[in-house]
Amino acid sequence: MGAHLSSSSGGQPTARRGRSRRSRAAAPMSEINVTPFVDVMLVLLVIFMVAAPMMTVGVPIELPETAATSLPASEEEPLTVTLLPDGRVMIQTTEVEPASLVSRLQAIAAERRDDQIYLRADGGIAYARVMQVMGALNAGGFGRIGLVTDPGGPRLDGTDPDGR
Repeated sequence: MGAHLSSSSGGQPTARRGRSRRSRAAAPMSEINVTPFVDVMLVLLVIFMVAAPMMTVGVPIELPETAATSLPASEEEPLTVTLLPDGRVMIQTTEVEPASLVSRLQAIAAERRDDQIYLRADGGIAYARVMQVMGALNAGGFGRIGLVTDPGGPRLDGTDPDGR
């Protein structure tokens, strides 16, 4: 940062240091400020962490655990039928009388493009009762029935999911 001489209006040289003010303001900024971006991403992360558990169907049951993999996702909102331990049947979160289950499912199937339905049954319910409801789902117009379980259960070869 050397000084150079320039003449002023009186003809005498004066010393000026550095660049002029105008050239310093015109220099482009070569760094990107990522702090606002990180702030927005952290807020979105918190929102999704809070909202994700609320996106499951709100009927609490004890699902059996299996080593099965997930089914591919559908473009429509998944339709879920739940069998509660006390024998009640729910479509999504609405309780349905077992006698009217087939007619309700037929009305729903007429409005949907996809014939995929998910059956959530408590692990303590008798196999015969689960099969009765599966028959009602099929009679109601749903040919693709997915059984919902919790992942990480035991395998038939006797090993845990951890490989033990």
